[in-house]
Amino acid sequence: MRRHIPGLHSRQQTLENKLGGLFLVRIDQASYRWNTQKPFLALQFVVLEPVTFESQAFAGRLYCTKRALWKLDWFLRDFGYDAELLDRDQVDERALLGLRGVIRTSHTTLNGRSYQNLDAFAPVKEWTPTSAESVDRGNGIADGL
Repeated sequence: MRRHIPGLHSRQQTLENKLGGLFLVRIDQASYRWNTQKPFLALQFVVLEPVTFESQAFAGRLYCTKRALWKLDWFLRDFGYDAELLDRDQVDERALLGLRGVIRTSHTTLNGRSYQNLDAFAPVKEWTPTSAESVDRGNGIADGL
C-alpha cells in the first residue's frame, strides 16, 4: 500500500515545527530512555497558551546524568511532581502525565538535525497573559522567565 506523506522529500524542516519562547504546557507523554552515556527522559508537551499556538505539540529531553540532575529536579518541582516520589529519587512516567507548567524553549541545529531545547521552567502560577508576547516562531528568541 502506498501512502502520500506531504513534505517527505524535503530535507529542510519548516519553521512551523520550530516553536521558541514561553509557553504554558501540559505533559502529554513521558518515557525514560536508557543510554549508556546519556540516559534521558523524553517528554511530549502540548501547548495550552498562548492561544495562537494552542494544541500544538513539541518534544524535548531532560538528561538524567549526574551533571544534569539539577535541571531535571528543577523541572519536576516547578511542574508540581509528587514530592514524596521525588524524595525517594523516583520518577513515575504515569505521574508525569497531565502535569502543567511554564516552559521556555529554543532550537539548536547540530549536524543538520534540529533539537528542541528546554531552557527554563516555572510553575503554572507564574504564567501571565503578557508572557505570550515573548513567543517567537522559528528563531528561538524568548524574553522573560
